[in-house]
Amino acid sequence: MIIKSVEFVKSAVKSVDYPEYDYPEIAFAGRSNVGKSSLINALTGRKSLARTSNTPGRTQELNIFDAELASMRIVDMPGYGFARAPKPAVEAWNKLIHSYLRGRPNLRRVYLLIDGRHGPKANDLSVMNELDTNAVSYQVVLTKADKPSKRDLDKAIAATKQVIAKRGAAYPSILLTSSETGAGIEDLRAEIASFITES
Repeated sequence: MIIKSVEFVKSAVKSVDYPEYDYPEIAFAGRSNVGKSSLINALTGRKSLARTSNTPGRTQELNIFDAELASMRIVDMPGYGFARAPKPAVEAWNKLIHSYLRGRPNLRRVYLLIDGRHGPKANDLSVMNELDTNAVSYQVVLTKADKPSKRDLDKAIAATKQVIAKRGAAYPSILLTSSETGAGIEDLRAEIASFITES
C-alpha cells in the first residue's frame, strides 16, 4: 500500500514553515486524546512514525509526512481541547490549526477523528464549523471503536450522523477504526488511496 512509503519531513509551528503546494495533502485532526498518532502509525505500518504519549497534547505543531511513491503528503495536526494545557499554548495551537486550514489550496481532505466512546463534543463541532466556513472537505473517523459496547458505539454513530447531516463540507460516510485491533484500518487506507488517485 502506497501510504506505507510515508516518511517524516518536518514540523511546522508557523505558516512560513509550511511546505510548497507541490503535493496534494490530507490532514488528520482531532482532540488531544483521540489517538491520532496511533492511527497514523497503524495506517503506515510503523510503530513510531508519529509520536505517541500518555500525556494528551504532546503534538504541539503540524507534523508533516511525505509519501513520495504516491506524490502525496500527510499532515498530523496538533490536538485540540486539552483543558489542562496552558491558555497561551491552547491559543497558539488553535491559531496554527486555523491558519493551516485557511491557507492550503492543495489540502484535499481532513480526516476528523472523534472518540468512538463519546461521539462529537463541543470542540469537535467548533472545528467542523471552521472546516465548513473554509469549504474544506472532511470525513469523520470514529476511533477506539473496540472500546465501547455496541450500544454505546451505535449511539456515538447516530450522534455523529445527526451532526454532519446538514454540513456541506462533511463527507457523508463515517469510518470506524481501532488502532489496537486494526479494525477499519484497511478501509481508511482504501479511502486515502482512491482519493489521492482521483487527485
